[in-house]
Amino acid sequence: MKQLLYIEMDNCIGCRSCLAACTQCGGHDERNRNYVYDVNPLVNRQTIPLMCLHCVNPACARSCPAQAIQVTEEGAVLSALVEKCIGCQNCTIACPYGIPKFDEEQNLMYKCDLCYDRTKEGIPPMCASVCPTNTLQWITEEEFAAKQEKHRLGKWMSSRMPENPLEGETHVKINLPGILQGTEKLF
Repeated sequence: MKQLLYIEMDNCIGCRSCLAACTQCGGHDERNRNYVYDVNPLVNRQTIPLMCLHCVNPACARSCPAQAIQVTEEGAVLSALVEKCIGCQNCTIACPYGIPKFDEEQNLMYKCDLCYDRTKEGIPPMCASVCPTNTLQWITEEEFAAKQEKHRLGKWMSSRMPENPLEGETHVKINLPGILQGTEKLF
């Protein structure tokens, strides 16, 4: 049964548990690979989590002349391979979402790899396993279809839909804040 990361941005309370959990994922060398942004800090406390969307045809991998960025069969786009990365930073420039970061000390790109050591075994990524508000959810495709039907998602999904494509199809699905959909938050 295929599972995917679903982000319901309206639920984010800015606790940053996902960031702490990210540093604890195997192979991350205690380096955070996700972000939590304050949307408009002078007006309200709305925050949103942001991590790699694991594009089906990732611009970061397409732009890498050394083929250091691998895409797994499950769709996870991995960080640059140490033995191949030449430090050109093409990937950081090519990503339309600004996700890959470059570590100058190691001369290496790093980004969210969807906790591939866990997700390939069906275990949720660290960020989703600790999120107290279900902003980050590890769900099946059937559960995602039910959410789409219930909330009539489509227009405001970041992942490619015929009505509103962005970069292209992504493996991570996002429900953008309700304010964009003409609804108000209840909290």
